[in-house]
Amino acid sequence: MGPPPRPLTRAERAAVMRLLEEKRPRPLTVVIGSSRDAVSREAAEQLAAAWRERDGTVLDILDWPEEAASWLRQARRFTAQAPDAWIVTGRPAGWVQMGRRLALSTDWDPARTVATASLSTDDLIIQGGIGTFDHLCGAHRDGGTWAVFRTLRDDHPNTRSGQA
Repeated sequence: MGPPPRPLTRAERAAVMRLLEEKRPRPLTVVIGSSRDAVSREAAEQLAAAWRERDGTVLDILDWPEEAASWLRQARRFTAQAPDAWIVTGRPAGWVQMGRRLALSTDWDPARTVATASLSTDDLIIQGGIGTFDHLCGAHRDGGTWAVFRTLRDDHPNTRSGQA
């Protein structure tokens, strides 16, 4: 499901931070989750550093497998500290399963979640099902953004010059 994640771009990282800062109320604490591949883990670390540079607190950084029996352990850890927001990056296949488990078993809110470009695929919505990722938003590699509304991904191109 979708190509493997690519390293974060500067514009993508900036767009993730911008999306977080635009949330109301503005989040102070985040939990960051990723797939277990090296590129996704590195992206999670970069996003944590960027959030800390903005005086935000990273409560936890965790990863999940692409295949598991239930993802319940990871879902509970993802939500245990009740962060103000979540950041996600990685491969769509694992995130679809995590999202389903989060929606069924926790108080996770996709509207308080920001994702990277690797998760902006139509397969995410199709495989996740109606409502699983409703109001999830994210960044594109060029600094543009996207958001999920029911079964549609709404893309917003980058209009800021010099960020591509």
